[in-house]
Amino acid sequence: MAAKASSAPLPKSGAVSKGYNFASTWEQNAPLTEQQQVAIVSLSHAVAERPFPINVSQEHISGQENGLSTSPKDKTLEDSGAIEAVLVNTHQFYKWFTDLQSAMKSETEEKYRHYVNTLTERIQTCDDILHKVDDTLDLFNELQLQHHAVATKTKTLHDACDRLLIEKQRLIEFAEALRSKLNYFDELENVATNFYSLNMNAENGNFLPLLKRLDECISYVESNPQYAESSVYLVKFRQLQSRALGMIRSHVLSVLKSASSQVQAVIRGSGGSKIAVSEGVEASVIYVRFKAAAGELKPVLEEIESRSSRKEYSLVLTECHRLYCEQRLSLVRGIVHQRISEFSKKEALPSLTRSGCAYLMQVCQLEHQLFDHFFPSSSEDVSSLAPLIDPLCIYLYDTLRPKLIHEANLDFLCELVDILKVEVLGEQLSRRSESLAGLRPTLYRILADVHERLTFRARTHIRDEIANYIPFDEDLDYPAKLERLPGTVSGATSGDENSDVFKTWYPPLEKTLSCLSKLYRCLEPAVFTGLAQEAVEVCSISIQKASKLIAKRSSPMDGQLFLIKHLLILREQIAPFDIEFSVTHKELDFSHLLEHLRRILRGQASLFDWSRSTSLARTLSPRVLENQIDAKKELEKSLKTNCEEFIMSVTKLIVDPMLSFVTKVTAVKVALSSGSQDQKSDSVLTKPLKNQAFASQDKVSELVQKVGASIQQELPTVMAKMKLYLQNPSTRIILFKPIKTNIVEAHLQVQSLLKSEYSPEEMQSIGMVSIQELQNQLDSLL
Repeated sequence: MAAKASSAPLPKSGAVSKGYNFASTWEQNAPLTEQQQVAIVSLSHAVAERPFPINVSQEHISGQENGLSTSPKDKTLEDSGAIEAVLVNTHQFYKWFTDLQSAMKSETEEKYRHYVNTLTERIQTCDDILHKVDDTLDLFNELQLQHHAVATKTKTLHDACDRLLIEKQRLIEFAEALRSKLNYFDELENVATNFYSLNMNAENGNFLPLLKRLDECISYVESNPQYAESSVYLVKFRQLQSRALGMIRSHVLSVLKSASSQVQAVIRGSGGSKIAVSEGVEASVIYVRFKAAAGELKPVLEEIESRSSRKEYSLVLTECHRLYCEQRLSLVRGIVHQRISEFSKKEALPSLTRSGCAYLMQVCQLEHQLFDHFFPSSSEDVSSLAPLIDPLCIYLYDTLRPKLIHEANLDFLCELVDILKVEVLGEQLSRRSESLAGLRPTLYRILADVHERLTFRARTHIRDEIANYIPFDEDLDYPAKLERLPGTVSGATSGDENSDVFKTWYPPLEKTLSCLSKLYRCLEPAVFTGLAQEAVEVCSISIQKASKLIAKRSSPMDGQLFLIKHLLILREQIAPFDIEFSVTHKELDFSHLLEHLRRILRGQASLFDWSRSTSLARTLSPRVLENQIDAKKELEKSLKTNCEEFIMSVTKLIVDPMLSFVTKVTAVKVALSSGSQDQKSDSVLTKPLKNQAFASQDKVSELVQKVGASIQQELPTVMAKMKLYLQNPSTRIILFKPIKTNIVEAHLQVQSLLKSEYSPEEMQSIGMVSIQELQNQLDSLL
C-alpha cells in the first residue's frame, strides 16, 4: 500500500492479477446459490450500515467493486491503521481478512460482552427482587394462615351460638308442649269444680263450653294412654261427662214434661172434644206449645246432635228421642185411637183402609215436622220416630186385621190391594216419602196380610167355584144355549164386552178369567204364577168334564165343539198375562229306603259306616224329585188333541165308506202278496178287484153316492155347528182345512184304485166327481 494518498489508481501488480484470477476461478468453480447470494446481499447491507472498527478509518478506505484494493484519501495509513501495502497475493488477503475478521469479532464480542454484563446485572437485580418477593410471600402465607385460624374460630363460635339458639328454641317448644299437654290434666279440677257447683245446670251459659272442654280432655287422654296416670284421669273425666249428660237428660225431660202437662191441662179444660189431630192442627196447642219447648232445648240438642258420632252422645241422643216420643205418644195416642175407632164404626173395609191411612199420614207428617224442630239433624232417620209412629200405626193395624181375616169377597180384597199399593204407597208416600217413611213398615205389613188373605181366598175360590163346580142343567144346554142368542154373536174369542158373549161361556171359564184378571195386578208375579197355573189346569179339567156330559146329553160333536170353543177362549184370554204358566213341584222320595234297610238286615251293609254310600246319613236322606208342570203347554196339547179328534170324527162321518173301501182293497192286496209268496192262493184272492163282491161296480157306485150325499147333507150340518160354536171365521177355516184335505185325499185314493182296476166307461158309470168339482163344493160351504 502507498505511503501517502493519491487520487491516481494504484498500479496493478501481477499478484493482484493472479489473486483476481484465483477469485474469479473460485467463483466460477464454486458458484453460490440464489439463496446464498440473497444472504450475502443482506449481509452486505447489514455490514454497510455498521461502523468500521476503531483501527480502521472509513475516511481513508475506499471500497472497490472487486474488493481487492484500498487507497487513502485524507489521512495516511499510519493514522488510520490501515494496511500500508497493496494486497498482492492470497496470503496477504487471508491475513488481511483474518485481521479484519478478528477486528470485527472483537467488536462483536465487545457488544455481546456489554450485553452479557447488562443481562448479568439485570439477573442480579431480578434475584434480589425474587428474594424480596419470597420474603413477602412468606409473610403473606403466614398472614393467610393466621386469617384462616381466626375465621375457623369465628365459625366455630357462630355454630356454637346457633346450636345454643336451636337448643333454647327446642327447650322452649318442649316446655310449651309440656304445658299444653298438662293443661288437659289440669282442667280436671276446674271442670269438676264447675260441674259440682250448685248453680250449674244445662241452662247455664257456661255449661256447653265446659262440656266441650271436657270432651277435648277426654279425647286427648284417650289418644295418649302412655302418659302417667292417664287411665285415672280418664275415669274421672268420664264421671264428669256422665254427670253432665245426666243433667242434659234431666233438662230435656223436664222441658218435655212441662210442655206435655200444659197441653194436657188445656185438653182437660176443653173436655177433650175440641183438640183433634186434623187439618190445621199445627196451630193448636198440641203443636204450638211443643214448638216453643223446641226453642228452649235447641242449643243443647244441637250440641248433642253435632257430637252424635261419639258413642256416649249417641246414647244420650237416642234417650232424648225416646223421651220425646213417650211424651208425644201420651198426648196423641187417645186422639188417634178415638178417630180410627170412629172410622171403623162408620165405614166398610176399603173405605176404612183409605180413611185410616190418610189420617195416619196426616198425623205422621205433622209429627215429623214437629220432630224436625227438636232434632233437625236426626229427622232423616226413620227409626228415630219409630217409638211414636209404630204404636199409632198399630191402632190402624189392629183395627183392620180382624176385618181382613173375615173378608171373603175377592173384589174387596183386590180393592184393598189397589188402595194400599197405588193410592197410599204409590202416590202419597212417593210424594212425601221423607216425612211418611215411618208408616211404610206398617203399610207393607197390612199389604202383606191382604196378599195372604187374597191368596187364600183365591185358592178357595179356585177350588170351590172352578175345580168343584157342579153344573146346572142350563150350563150344559148346548147347542140350545147358543141358538137362543139373538142374532150372530161375534168376537167371543177376542174378549168382547157384550154380556151375551159371557152368557155362552161355561161358568168355570168365566170365573177363571175373571179371577185371574183381578189377581194379575194385585199379587206378586211368583204368587200369581202359581195361582194362574192351578186355575188354568182345573179350569181345563172342568171344561173337559162338561164336554163329556154335553156329549152324552146332545151329541159327541157338540161335546167336541164345546170343548174346542172353551179351550180356545181360555188360551186366548190368558195370552195377555206376561207370566210363565209353569210351576216346579218338589217332592221327597223315600222309595229307596226299603232296599237299603233290607241290605242292612241281611248284613250286606253297615248302619254306621259313614264313609260308604250306605251310611246312615245317605240311607235316611230322601231324594228330591222335581216335577215341572206347564199349564199353558198342557192346554195347548189338550186343544190340539181335541181338534185332531174332531177332524177325524168329521172326516169319518163324511168319507167313512171310502175309507172302509180303501182299507179292504189294501187288505186284499196284502193277502194276494202274502199268498203268492207262500204259494197258497184260493179262488177268492186270485180274482180281479172289480170281481170282488165288495168292489163290484154297483157297490162302488153306491159308496160314491153315499159319500156324495154326506157331503151334501151331513157336512153343511157340521159347518152350521162350527159356525154356532166358533164365531171367528179364521178359526173355522183353520179347523176345516184338514177336514177338506182328508176328504179330497180319500177321493184321490179311491180314484187311483178305480183307474187301475176299472175301464173309463165303468168309472163314468160309477159317477165319481172330479177333484176340482169336489174342492169347489167344499169351498162353498165356508
